[in-house]
Amino acid sequence: MNDTLKVPFYAKLSLTLLGLIAIVFIFYIGQNILIPVMMSFLFAILLYPMVQFFKLKLRFPHVLAVMIAVLFFVLIFIGLFVFLSFQLSDFADDFDKIERNINIHLRNIQGFVRDNFHLSSREQKQYIDTATEDSMEKGKEIIGTTLMSFTDTLVNLTLIPIYTFLILLYRTHFLLFLSKLVKKENHEQLKNILTNIRVAINSYIVGLIIEMILISAMTTFGFMLIGVKYAILLGIVTGILNLIPYIGILFAGLLSIVASLTGSPDLSIIIGVIVITIVVQLIDNNIIVPMIVSSKVEINAFVSIIGIIIGGAIAGVSGMFLALPILAVLKVIFDRVESLEAWGYLMGDHLPKTYTWRKIKLPLFDSEAPPEKNTIKTDLPLPVFTETTTENSSNRTDV
Repeated sequence: MNDTLKVPFYAKLSLTLLGLIAIVFIFYIGQNILIPVMMSFLFAILLYPMVQFFKLKLRFPHVLAVMIAVLFFVLIFIGLFVFLSFQLSDFADDFDKIERNINIHLRNIQGFVRDNFHLSSREQKQYIDTATEDSMEKGKEIIGTTLMSFTDTLVNLTLIPIYTFLILLYRTHFLLFLSKLVKKENHEQLKNILTNIRVAINSYIVGLIIEMILISAMTTFGFMLIGVKYAILLGIVTGILNLIPYIGILFAGLLSIVASLTGSPDLSIIIGVIVITIVVQLIDNNIIVPMIVSSKVEINAFVSIIGIIIGGAIAGVSGMFLALPILAVLKVIFDRVESLEAWGYLMGDHLPKTYTWRKIKLPLFDSEAPPEKNTIKTDLPLPVFTETTTENSSNRTDV
């Protein structure tokens, strides 16, 4: 008996759009609960190979393997936080220098405006006071919002390791739950989807970590060359902020410009910071991202930007960071469900990324080039769903 209900295209499109609106609304009202859980899923996927190493190579019990992996993950973050705290404490001691150097640049700007636009310093001050009349009240609101956001962040930082531990601990239980949601004849498709989601997300996260390390190293080296104080701190902060697509690098650049004023009011230092930031970003966009960060599921730039904007509107910085992994998961699902295949194609990026010129590969964006089929190739064995285990014949679980 065929249970498939055929509906007109406009009805199918309407139901799809309503479903998307409902999902976005649920994410918006439940972001305080869903964001830590989704972050934990990403970290669980990242830590899963380590858990398997402890279990298969070192013969650790499952609980102990998960506990050690999560503890290692937490210690790395604590170490990074302690290092940045010491650096920031030294940086805070130079706020007086920053204020003094900023005042020097402001006086220079006022002199330029006075000479070219014939506005006295008093008139300029009046314009600035008028423009910033309500800034104090708005500033208080921003500070209150920031403190609330900081409190929520601390709560999430406590919950994420716990969620990550539980997701890794009950991984098999969750997989069996998914297998019970679909018919047995669709288990093969489900296993394929889960395997490819794991491969795509793991590839993306590992690529981001490598990108963060390279960006931090290049920025630090560049700032050291031009004599910027706190070059290591600014390099690490730039690498971390670069994890926020498209927008993070702008905040990192502004922070680096302000921090450069701790050493000297010389304008050449500021210009050097801007040049190094631009050069590092060009290297990142044209070499590091295509070679390292590019996920095995390609999302076109148009969909990526819209997804990041929507993620930011729903959940701020966390939503922007999670936007691309969520889009990658949706792309994998859409590509493997026949009724959603068109949406997967819409999200995809089928333009060739490079062309060869004199044996050198260069970026290429040519809409007339023939599209390449966007698939994920993996030789990983698929697990077998049973009531007691999801281990495959080689005694390994790879979903």
